[in-house]
Amino acid sequence: MNHRTTHTSLALFCKVVDNYGDIGICWRLARQLDQEHGIAVTLWVDDLASFQRICPQVAVDRELQQIGAVTVRHWSGQDGVFTAADVADIVIEFFACDIPPAYIAAMAERAPRPVWLNLEGLSAEAWVEGCHALPSPQSRSLIKYFFFPGFTNKTGGLLLESGLLQQRQAFQQDPAAMAAFLRQFDVTPAEAASLKVSLFCYPQAPTPALFAAWKNSREAMTCLVPEGVAVDAVEAFLGQAAQAGASATRGALTVRVLPFIPQPDYDKLLWACDLNFVRGEDSFVRAQWAGKPFVWHIYPQDEDLHHVKLNAFLQNYAGTTENLAEFSLSWNEAAKKTADWAALWASLAADMPKIAIMAMDWQQQMLANGDLASNLLKFAETVR
Repeated sequence: MNHRTTHTSLALFCKVVDNYGDIGICWRLARQLDQEHGIAVTLWVDDLASFQRICPQVAVDRELQQIGAVTVRHWSGQDGVFTAADVADIVIEFFACDIPPAYIAAMAERAPRPVWLNLEGLSAEAWVEGCHALPSPQSRSLIKYFFFPGFTNKTGGLLLESGLLQQRQAFQQDPAAMAAFLRQFDVTPAEAASLKVSLFCYPQAPTPALFAAWKNSREAMTCLVPEGVAVDAVEAFLGQAAQAGASATRGALTVRVLPFIPQPDYDKLLWACDLNFVRGEDSFVRAQWAGKPFVWHIYPQDEDLHHVKLNAFLQNYAGTTENLAEFSLSWNEAAKKTADWAALWASLAADMPKIAIMAMDWQQQMLANGDLASNLLKFAETVR
């Protein structure tokens, strides 16, 4: 997996749109490029407060800081002054964000010219393969290339750190490690032995209706939800503020609020739970590497364009059963009929053992596509 390249520096520009997803992806990519490929990465990010939630070492009041070997710069506007010497070998704009005009001008002055990539959003839609790696001529005779993550070998693949799956396997085969991990969030032995669900969703998710179904579940359930997620539904259930450490049990359901945790601990949370509700792009990919059943809450788009993306994924995903598809469409308010959450939940719960097996098959398919960071560097070599 270690793919040393002649490129030594990379600038990654990130505008935070979806609080933790954008910076989550960019931070993972930056760390992996540094740690596994020896690339000197500068991460430009406009929202340091969101960044700090997933990486506590971030100082929100600094224009320039080092976190590990990654240089982090606060991208506070479009007015910066740059020379050719400031430009990296590879320049990535994440999700078509507009990088500062003076930086682009400096790119044109640099010899050799940098490889300029637009790292796009993840989608299972068929058109992605046709657009992946396409050149887009820009002013000053610069060329920008589209680079799409994806689920086939005609895309850039998914973000995956070397050794992640081995770490997951070791953790899941070590009951003491799993128990100790859950204990730091005050999860009791009884809760640890129940059906454990992690919940990460957007505010408009039909969480209250799902909680109502879970309260009447046949088996004990524990829902672990990070602070700041589904706040209204969680507070209504708890009867108190949804602060880290708060919990309540009603019927079969215990809801417990966790502090917002750094990325490596979030992976462990996914590994420790039986079912994971994830959202956006970053946690969605991590749920796939966790190899557990998951339900995706997709980032909402105008004219319900996100429903097209959701359907494309459900049709491609090896772990999809009819019940998981129906549940997912209802969760995203994309179903044709009114949701009966008790029935939807009973059907999904019955399918979970089967989905877990198919989720591991899907992982093997995804592994065959290579990992995004390595694929990105190989592509940059071909277009230098």
